[in-house]
Amino acid sequence: MQIQWYPGHMTKTRRLIEENVKLVDIVIELLDARAPYSTKNPDIDKLTKGKMRLIILNKSDLADPNVVKEWSKWYSSADVKVIEIVATSGKGLKEVTAAAEEMLREKIERDKARGRIYRPIRAMIVGIPNVGKSTFINSLVGKGSTKTGDKPGVTRGKQWVKIKKGFELLDMPGILWPKFEDQEVAKKLAFIGSIKDEIVDSRELAMYFLEFAALRYKNKLEERYKVEILPEMTGYDILMTIGKKRGFIVPGGDVDETRTSLVVLDEFRSGKLGKITVESPSDLIRED
Repeated sequence: MQIQWYPGHMTKTRRLIEENVKLVDIVIELLDARAPYSTKNPDIDKLTKGKMRLIILNKSDLADPNVVKEWSKWYSSADVKVIEIVATSGKGLKEVTAAAEEMLREKIERDKARGRIYRPIRAMIVGIPNVGKSTFINSLVGKGSTKTGDKPGVTRGKQWVKIKKGFELLDMPGILWPKFEDQEVAKKLAFIGSIKDEIVDSRELAMYFLEFAALRYKNKLEERYKVEILPEMTGYDILMTIGKKRGFIVPGGDVDETRTSLVVLDEFRSGKLGKITVESPSDLIRED
């Protein structure tokens, strides 16, 4: 399965970032805590070069807490401030604005010394589709200031949002990079819903996910679906076993593979399978 998805509006977003980055003091990049490496767009580093950076691991309530801690240490080792949040509940949001204010404290003081008394902090919010940028901003503001949805590509234009006195955010649409050289990254983005489901084969995707989960979170699969997963079972075998257990049978007695696949993917994304992270820093070491 080859996955590529780069809608035309993302080219426009790239230009918007390039044109507007000079207007902001700091760039806040949201990543999905379930895939902190795959959800980091490498192009954003180039587009925002020279700006202070703050990395936010959103949806940390859905991710394996031990692995999320590993990713926090991994990014922090490169002298990047990392904060874990849950945008839907507001957990960690106060830390974000406090961290940005602390990082920019000296710059603001210098500006005040030059006569710029009212000096609002201006931050740009960036990230790939479906990492929760709109929900993050809505939670910070306390009202529905931006469009939100569970499908990638909802926000289409830039928006300035006043968070509080002296703090403004520039929200950018989600942006991917033009070509996925690493299809393993593409699969992980598809797992978490950052790539439109319409362009992927849900059966193949579910089988890839089940093979991964059987290796690292076998107990979670067995507990959720009340099945036994044996070492020799393939992703297809596990999918068929789950379909039979759930009673997803079509006329003729075969398992409804599509329905079973969609249920597995939905239950992972919604957290019903438990806290799962689909990659760890040690994976990068093994690849090297």
